Amino acid sequence: MREEALKILEKYWGFNEFRAQQLEVIKSILEGKDSLTLFPTGGGKSICYQVPAMMREGICIVISPLISLMEDQVNALQQKNIKAMAITGGISYDDLDRNLDNCIFGNYKFLYLSPERLQQDIVRERLKQMNINLLAVDEAHCISQWGHDFRPAYRNISEIRELLPGITMAAFTATATKDVVNDICEQLKLQEPVIHKKSFERPNLQYEVIKTEDKYFRLTQLLKGDSAIIYVRSRNATQEISSFLNKNGITAAAYHGGLRKEDKTLRFNDWISNKVSVMVATTAFGMGIDKADVRTVIHIDLPESMESYFQEAGRAGRDGKSARAIVLTNAGDIPVLKNQFLNNLASFEDVKLVYRKLNAFFSIAYGEGENTSHDFNFSGFCHQYQFNANKAYNALQLLDRCSVLRLSQNYQKKTEIMILLSGNHLDNYLDENPRYANLMRTILRNYGGVFDNMVAFNLESVAEKCGIPEDAALKILEELAQKEVIEFNISKYDASISFLVPREDASTLNPLASFIWDYNKVKKQKIDAVLQFVNNDKICRQVQLLGYFGEKNPKTCGKCSVCKKEDTNMSRDDMNEIYLAILRILKTGPKDSREITSLLQYKEESILKVLGLLNEKEIVSRTPNNKYKINKK
Repeated sequence: MREEALKILEKYWGFNEFRAQQLEVIKSILEGKDSLTLFPTGGGKSICYQVPAMMREGICIVISPLISLMEDQVNALQQKNIKAMAITGGISYDDLDRNLDNCIFGNYKFLYLSPERLQQDIVRERLKQMNINLLAVDEAHCISQWGHDFRPAYRNISEIRELLPGITMAAFTATATKDVVNDICEQLKLQEPVIHKKSFERPNLQYEVIKTEDKYFRLTQLLKGDSAIIYVRSRNATQEISSFLNKNGITAAAYHGGLRKEDKTLRFNDWISNKVSVMVATTAFGMGIDKADVRTVIHIDLPESMESYFQEAGRAGRDGKSARAIVLTNAGDIPVLKNQFLNNLASFEDVKLVYRKLNAFFSIAYGEGENTSHDFNFSGFCHQYQFNANKAYNALQLLDRCSVLRLSQNYQKKTEIMILLSGNHLDNYLDENPRYANLMRTILRNYGGVFDNMVAFNLESVAEKCGIPEDAALKILEELAQKEVIEFNISKYDASISFLVPREDASTLNPLASFIWDYNKVKKQKIDAVLQFVNNDKICRQVQLLGYFGEKNPKTCGKCSVCKKEDTNMSRDDMNEIYLAILRILKTGPKDSREITSLLQYKEESILKVLGLLNEKEIVSRTPNNKYKINKK
């Protein structure tokens, strides 16, 4: 077995030896045992199912959550002359039919499917006709309700066991706590699974938490032209930060879900080829992307869980060379994190109310509604019942997770806009056509990137901010599109709802109360773990991370921001030296903290500490535009 596996490895991948534990995973798969493999990001998980699939007759079915991940894997296999196919969204029924036939009769070795695609009747029927040698489930943490990236459709993968009895199933993930491991095994119905687990230690990775009041300025200090990823939480931030970096001589590109496919491809290729050094992206970017020379991963916003942080940080240094994973934070991040992820959690009472109003919205009577589907305008629903959109969305997600309904978001039918004129030309046009000015300038104030890409926006919200009816706003946009000032796509519906059970309010929802309570409790625990990690400057960052994932007695790394922490207790002489240096600078005129820090060679924390003391003693004060000045005696 070992010799044959090595021949396959060398022939197609060009390696003459497996990494640690890869061969053990391959052996358990070839022996027909179900397995769960936990290797850190960059640990070589895909080899573990690709090699045994190549050693057997038949086709390997790979369940994967992201289209980009599937396409990357398929392209890599095709370049090795291995027949592989990904069935992604946006194809016709005839194309789907033909592709599935090709997998049956065309000697394909790999078929990549999303968990949602796996639910289609035609796909299930054709799978029964295929000679399947392995079912591989990638990013398996998505199946766990306690994981950081729950994907409702993953829950139904286990149904394939009944459809294809006797098929070996191998699940893979880069991050999972003990509870998540148990949940994955239970949800996938793995039979006496072999658990393969590497230590999550990354010896080449240096974890740092840097506290700073000026994150943008700190980026200019940290980024030195090497390949980097900056993770942010909003699309607007990707545009703002990439623009800031480019203006400061650091090549950067923005990457988010609202970009056109061709723009994503162009920006990704520029980054992969190092024409652009920094990718500023929302957190979905990077999953499955094998760029080995990323030297720095920076989180501008606090991550929502230690699992997501570890996975994203792990995209640095996959070549084994020294790399850094940095969190930039300040006191203002904590309320933002709590507001985004905790204050919008849906309680059991919230879920009951949303479910009741949803049935009223679609006029569904008691005992009715089972297996019915409805086009759904989510923003209209929230507006009609005065719901907080984030909390209502989380309530719908919980109802989906509990199989009360299916929420399908139609990402292809968003209300989108792109401005076709340049900034100066648009200003001139709006000056000459003032009836359009209020609406267009409201859009410009609230949505970034509209000159570069199609950007999704909320028409109802924009109209409300302008103080005009929604239909009047729509008419203006249609006129501007006709005049080729903008490109504009309108969608009345942004989702669909499928009810899976009859409407029986109490008996449907009451059994869910304990699950919803537990789910919210776990969410809070995950946020607490993140806050503890960034605030704990006494224990090695690596020790904290490995301890979170259940590793016993992990060793200190010797190079993280805690291990390398210098004594912050300044001597009186040091403080006096910094004090005099600050006064010398301020004598030339008011300066903000960034300007002062950039002009001095001392540590930022020390400078800010002395500035705070000077402010307390009223030796300096702040101007209305937040600059420090010397107070007159």
